[in-house]
Amino acid sequence: MSTSMGLRERKKLLTYRAISDAAIALFLEKGFDRVSVAEVAAAADVSKPTLFRYFPAKEDLALHRFADHEDEAARVVAARPAGVSPLDALHRHFLDGLERRDPVTGLNDHAAVLAYHRLLYGTPSLVARLYAYQGRSEEALAQSLAEARPDGLGARLAAGQIVAAQRILAEENWRRIAAGESADDVHQDAVTAADLAFAQLRGGLE
Repeated sequence: MSTSMGLRERKKLLTYRAISDAAIALFLEKGFDRVSVAEVAAAADVSKPTLFRYFPAKEDLALHRFADHEDEAARVVAARPAGVSPLDALHRHFLDGLERRDPVTGLNDHAAVLAYHRLLYGTPSLVARLYAYQGRSEEALAQSLAEARPDGLGARLAAGQIVAAQRILAEENWRRIAAGESADDVHQDAVTAADLAFAQLRGGLE
């Protein structure tokens, strides 16, 4: 948590995380569709109106971990060093995520992460909501790319292709780990697949 945040912001962030953590614990225990918003509010010791101020929809309770990454690609592009292309910066960032076993890359075999991913990909309404998060990620990335690509449509098309490529890479990593392989066993293939994906993106976008 950033030390530069004010007391009010820190309290809001703590409440946000506490509500979502309580929700995910209940969802994992009982199943997403068998838990009511009222149960989550009671478990988090907040009122339903307070809960909805933080999470507009029940699905958002389970997806806050992805919400934290909505503008990640945009931030990587905006913060890239001089002389580094957006694709090179995103490629390096994805490879770093694989090395760190970032759950967003799908390359993580920790029991809690596996349980969370099973909840996510096994619940159609959560999968559908995830696509909305990815749409916002595309929008944020397109805005960052627009600085390097003067035509807005080109930036939007590029952002859509990049976000789709990263999603497919993560889903493939998750598929193999869900089938019983370890993250260490999958890692080198995941790196090779990422290199291939970004090479194809360069061929089409540059």
